[in-house]
Amino acid sequence: MSDIEIARKANKKPIQEVGARLGIPSEHLLPYGHDKAKVSAEFIKSVAGRPDGNLILVTAINPTPAGEGKTTTTVGLGDGLNAIGKRAAICIREASLGPNFGMKGGAAGGGYAQVVPMEDMNLHFTGDFHAITSAHNLLSAMIDNHIYWGNSLDIDLRRVAWRRVMDMNDRALREIVGPLGGVSNGFPRETGFDITVASEVMAILCLANDLDDLKKRLGDMIVAYRRDRSPVYCRDIKADGAMTVLLKDAMQPNLVQTLENNPAFVHGGPFANIAHGCNSVVATKTALKLADYVVTEAGFGADLGAEKFMDIKCRKAGLSPKAVVIVATVRAMKMNGGIKKDDLGKENVEAVTKGCSNLGRHIENVKKFGVPCIVGINHFVTDTDAEVQAVKDYCAAMGVEAVLNKHWALGSKGITEMAQKVVDLIEKGGAAYKPLYPEEMGLFAKIETIAKSIYRADNVVADKKIKDQLKAWEDAGYGNLPICMAKTQYSFTTDPNWRGAPTGFDIPVREVRLSAGAGFVVAICGEIMTMPGLPKVPAAEVIGLNANGEIEGLF
Repeated sequence: MSDIEIARKANKKPIQEVGARLGIPSEHLLPYGHDKAKVSAEFIKSVAGRPDGNLILVTAINPTPAGEGKTTTTVGLGDGLNAIGKRAAICIREASLGPNFGMKGGAAGGGYAQVVPMEDMNLHFTGDFHAITSAHNLLSAMIDNHIYWGNSLDIDLRRVAWRRVMDMNDRALREIVGPLGGVSNGFPRETGFDITVASEVMAILCLANDLDDLKKRLGDMIVAYRRDRSPVYCRDIKADGAMTVLLKDAMQPNLVQTLENNPAFVHGGPFANIAHGCNSVVATKTALKLADYVVTEAGFGADLGAEKFMDIKCRKAGLSPKAVVIVATVRAMKMNGGIKKDDLGKENVEAVTKGCSNLGRHIENVKKFGVPCIVGINHFVTDTDAEVQAVKDYCAAMGVEAVLNKHWALGSKGITEMAQKVVDLIEKGGAAYKPLYPEEMGLFAKIETIAKSIYRADNVVADKKIKDQLKAWEDAGYGNLPICMAKTQYSFTTDPNWRGAPTGFDIPVREVRLSAGAGFVVAICGEIMTMPGLPKVPAAEVIGLNANGEIEGLF
């Protein structure tokens, strides 16, 4: 059966029962139908003084067309921990409509390790992304309106930094000119759209602790510059209050359930290739107060998601992860070893071993953050015993255990061994989380540290104007901010076709953006786009309603 068919047959429990397992009273669940609800800010505040559970990060190798199953493993591990008698919850991100209708698909897991309702999660869900899009574009409208009615802030039209957003892949909107049509419509200028998940508003919602913190961060956003190069903030436009109103409900984390009726918080959704790639701080912190084990994920490979989880989210939120699971597959190892997708079904131990270099580099990188790790091999039916053993032997040589997981096909029964080993890893202790670089390090030096230490680049290539801009931000008091790298997810380099563990390359930085409200500096590297495009044959072509009025084609 397909993922959506499995999800449709789920035996879901009322969301109040799911919340009760975590001790959330029904009056503090704001239901969206029978199977999803938001957790009230009042309840979240009431549990703030409780001790934290154990935080487990699930990350992965660089993604390949063969598929890795990071979210599936996150969901499966949460079910597995509950199956061995632990009080566990999972925390994942919400899905963006752009990839759903494009090529990547949804974000609810797969097979018998899914979060439900799958259709709702992968479409409009509880409207959080719509609220973020509306709040972002309200600010855009108010900036242009301010300029139209006299521009008392003396905004330089050439230096309006705030673009618009929409939650769809649309390359035609990357660079546009507007407003056109004459005096009554305003003053023409170059602008463009990013996808909603790249919005600073999305990042702020995922990093803010509460509504007061949210409003302050929104107000701190730099939206434009005056002719004297001084910044214009969102609070200068007086948009922060109305934006907070639009985001009031979106700030409350969403509670749903897995196929095995275990609690799952699904909240926020910044991409890891163009944003910081983690679910919301408020959801993670709430889960840690209610469960003994919390399994969360960070987008794409560990070079992006895990690095940003450690250097941005954990640093800013005061989180201290206790273990990391690195997801890999035999199929992906073969692709990294040079085998084409059509030939992955044939046994090739040599290619598996060669491709393990990509996994090995991620293992080395995770260890740099002081957190112990274990490798989860996501099983495919074409895997042979010899190929699986090759991955296990490679990991053993690096001092890390690898466990074969069959949660996609078997649910929690297929991952209980991994669940117990993760518990053992945590109970053994030894986790001593530390960020990769100190806050006081210079901005360009931070970019170089990530590029050289995590990617293994020889150099970072950036024009003088980029280095001068970074220096200007340091002089303005932003030098202590972490770096958010925007880079292809498919490779350690900026070339998506260069797999394995490459060396002898540079990282080109073509643009830097200051996200003063979110609290990081974005370095845009290589050809990565903050507004994706649709593939030649988008998934939207096969999504529709069947004769019974049920959604088909989502994956």
